[in-house]
Amino acid sequence: MVEAVTNNTDDLSKAITFFTRAQEVAATDNFDYAIDMFIEGLQRAPDAVEQGHKPLRHNALIRQAKGGKKPSMIEKMRHSRGKNPFENMLNAEYLLAKDPENLIYAEQMLKAAIAGGFKKTALWIADLIFEANKALDKPSLQTYLLLKDSYAAMEEYAKAVGACGYACRLKPDDAALADEFKNLSAHLTMQKGKYDQDGDFRQSIQDRDSQEKFQLQKAVMKTVDFRQQAVTEARQVLASDNSPQNIFKLADALGEVQTDEADKEAIKLLDDSFGQFKDFTFKRRSGEVMLRMLRRNVRKTKVYLEKNSSGERAREAFIDATKQLLSAELEHYRLCMENYPTDLRLKYEYGIRLMRNQRYDEAIPYLQEAKKEPKHKISAMNKIGLCFFMKSWFTDAIDILNQAIGEYEIKDNDIAKDLRYNLARAYEQQGNTDEALELYRKLAQLDYSYKDVRARVARLRNEDQ
Repeated sequence: MVEAVTNNTDDLSKAITFFTRAQEVAATDNFDYAIDMFIEGLQRAPDAVEQGHKPLRHNALIRQAKGGKKPSMIEKMRHSRGKNPFENMLNAEYLLAKDPENLIYAEQMLKAAIAGGFKKTALWIADLIFEANKALDKPSLQTYLLLKDSYAAMEEYAKAVGACGYACRLKPDDAALADEFKNLSAHLTMQKGKYDQDGDFRQSIQDRDSQEKFQLQKAVMKTVDFRQQAVTEARQVLASDNSPQNIFKLADALGEVQTDEADKEAIKLLDDSFGQFKDFTFKRRSGEVMLRMLRRNVRKTKVYLEKNSSGERAREAFIDATKQLLSAELEHYRLCMENYPTDLRLKYEYGIRLMRNQRYDEAIPYLQEAKKEPKHKISAMNKIGLCFFMKSWFTDAIDILNQAIGEYEIKDNDIAKDLRYNLARAYEQQGNTDEALELYRKLAQLDYSYKDVRARVARLRNEDQ
C-alpha cells in the first residue's frame, strides 16, 4: 500500500507562482524555460497533478510537435538519479517532458512516485502509461506487470485487474499470472463491498472512466481513427461554445491529423478568429500551422529528390518548397517579434531567419539583442560569428567565436563542436592554417565523423608538406 507522504516542499501557494510563470513563457513558445519553471513548482508541490503535472505534459506535447529537441546526453546524465524517490520522480519527469514518447522515463517516474508515496502523481502517470501501452502495435508485457503492481500498491484494484488482464492476454499460459488475476479480483470484490451501491462506488467508476478518457486523449500513440474522433468532438464543443479556448482545441485536434487539408482548415479557423477577436495569439498559431505544413512539404520533396536524384523536376520541387518555407518563416517571426517586442527568443529566431535568407547585416543587431537572454547567449554569439564570416569579416568572426568558446563551459556537445568548427573555418579563410589545422585536429579526436573535418585535416596537412 502506498502511504501518503508529507513533504516539507508541499506548498501549493508558492508552487502556483512557478506554474503561472511556466504557462506565461510557454505561451511564447519558450518551452524549455517553461519546463524548468514547472519542475521548480513541483519541487514545492510534488502531488499537484491538475496545476503542475498535467499542464507540463500538455506543453511538452506541444513542444514536441513544434520540433523540440530530446534531452541531450548531458541532461540525461544530470537527471539520471537523485538522492531520494522525490528527486528521482522529478528527474524522470524532466526527461519525459523533453521526450514525451519515451515510456521508459514515464515508468521511471511511476516507480519513483510509488516509492515516494505521491499517490495522486503515481495514479496520473500510471493511467497515461496504461493508455499509451494499449495503443502500441506490440504492447509491453513488462509494462502491464509494472502497472499491475503499481495499481495494487495504491489499492486501485479495478485498474490493477485491468492491467493484469491485459498481461494475461499476452501470456495466456502463465498459471502464476492467472492466479494473481484471481487474487486481485478478490481484492476488488472486497473493495466494492465497502462502497455504497447507489453512491460512492458508482461515482468512483464514473470518475475513473472520465479520467481514462482524458488520458486516452493525451496518449502519445494516437491512431488515425482517434484523431478524427477528436476533431469531431472538438467541432461539437466549439459549436456549442465559440470561446478562444475551444477554437484552439479544434485547431490542435486538426493539427494531430497531420494532413494538408486539416492544416488548411486550422489556418482558416485561426485566421477568422483573429479577425473576430483581434488577438494576435490566433495569428501566431495560424503561422505555426502554416510552417508545420510547409516543413512537411519540404520533407516530402526531399524524400522524392533522394529517390530521383538525377531528376530535374525533383530538384526544382525541393528548391521551391525550401524557398517557400524560408519566406514564410521570415514573415512569421517578423510579425511575432513586432507583437512581442520584449521577447528575446523571438529576436533570436528572427535573426536566424534573416541569416538563412542571406540578410546578414540585418541579422546581426537582432542576434546581438538576443544574446542578452542567457539561454540563447552562446548560440546567438555563434550565429553572429557566422554572419561576420559570411561577410568576410574573418577577424571579427574569430573574436566573437573565441569569446563564445571561452564562456561556454561544456566542451564536447554539438554547440561546442560547432563553435570550434566555425572558428577553424574563420582561421582558414584568414590564412592562419596552423590555428585552423589545430582546431580541426582536436575536433577529429573528439568526433571523427563531424562534418568534413577529416577531409579538412588531410588537405591542410598535405598543403604543409
